[in-house]
Amino acid sequence: MRRDFTVAGLAHTLVTADRDAPVVLIRTPYGRHHHIAEAHAWAKRGFPCAVGDVRGKHGSTGVFRPYRDEGDDGAMVVDALQRMGFRHVIAMGASYAAYCAVTAAIARPDVVIGVLAAVPALGLGETAREPGGAARLACRVGWWGEHAATAGSTDLAATPVHELVAGWDDLWAAPERTAALWRALPRLTMPLLAVGGLHDPFAADTERLAGSWGGPTRLVLGPWGHDLDAPAPGAALAGRRVGALYLAWARAVHALRGHKSFYAIGSHAAGAAPCGWRRHTARSRPVELHVVTRAFTADPVRPFRSTPLGTPIGDPVPADASALLLTPPLPAGELRGGTTVTLDVVADAPDADWVVRLSHQGVQLAHAVARARHRPGVPRRVAVELPPIGHALPDGARLRLDVAGHHWPRHARNPHTGEDPVRARHLRPSHRDVRRAKARIPWHAPGSDRVPAADLPEEIAS
Repeated sequence: MRRDFTVAGLAHTLVTADRDAPVVLIRTPYGRHHHIAEAHAWAKRGFPCAVGDVRGKHGSTGVFRPYRDEGDDGAMVVDALQRMGFRHVIAMGASYAAYCAVTAAIARPDVVIGVLAAVPALGLGETAREPGGAARLACRVGWWGEHAATAGSTDLAATPVHELVAGWDDLWAAPERTAALWRALPRLTMPLLAVGGLHDPFAADTERLAGSWGGPTRLVLGPWGHDLDAPAPGAALAGRRVGALYLAWARAVHALRGHKSFYAIGSHAAGAAPCGWRRHTARSRPVELHVVTRAFTADPVRPFRSTPLGTPIGDPVPADASALLLTPPLPAGELRGGTTVTLDVVADAPDADWVVRLSHQGVQLAHAVARARHRPGVPRRVAVELPPIGHALPDGARLRLDVAGHHWPRHARNPHTGEDPVRARHLRPSHRDVRRAKARIPWHAPGSDRVPAADLPEEIAS
């Protein structure tokens, strides 16, 4: 049976089930009508499901203020479901809706008995900036312009960046981490299923969410993007396959106790088998990087261009736009986890971004940006933390690392004046020198940490 209900102006649709099971709650800014079929699918399998529009979106009244009201509003909806006779709630969602699910659990930990967070976008600062501080431009312009702001200029080359779309000063002024959220996660004791794409811009936060959670955790990482899809045949997690994963987890939610288990799935590499399912461990292999090209100019007028994760890099990089680093030949194995690159560098600008792009055989595996203050001409050390990857390596493979000063248009260009990149009007070039480089590569022996099929849900094991 399907019926609509409203809680303090928040519009919801409830699809009931025959069995007495926890109610699945999905709160989204993207329109609850998109989830009605999903709600019926949950109900068909014994789980009642409520889907709702967040404040100020679609059928709900009020003003949409991204990330500000979800904790309080989620608590009100959970309370309303309790008054309807539902004792327990499983909160779930993808992207922004994952934040709604997590904050509902923080607000009502006595009622929410499980959280399912897919490709989570966990806050203003978390989505606006990389962990290293660089402003994410391409994905934020699109999302903010479509969902949260009035349209302004559409010229992506405009400066300052914050004039591209009107109304988003709150986004760029937000701290890099939502302190209250991250402080609360270790206190949560209900099970978590975190699903992230290695090609998703928020992969690092998906991994961090799982690592910070206080209760039993399952982390599924794979070669997918923010839509849980991938161009490679068979690599997608969308459709029936992801639904089967969610259902298996929901049915086992009471049994997910004990130690945390982290899983990652690798991608294909030329001449090598896929990684398959492996445990996500923290082991790494320290290597000294060979600095092939050390000096370059980071010019915001002619910036180092970004390419989508998991795709060929494309046009050759101009020789003077980046430094080129290579690993020594590596034995056959699997890369699983994050990479840390430590650079001994010199810059002539007071404020500089250090972009590291990791690739193998012309395909980008990961990138990260670290922002550093400099005394012009004085050497300093910069550490760049790259998000998790999954990749198989043939024997003798060498990884390529390009070090640049910009990553345009994925990230706002650093003006090299000390101004905030999203508000800067004046841009100038910066001359750089990479004098030494080391890396901790997440190399694992072939087949190590294989997850027994018996430990995996059937739909994942296959």
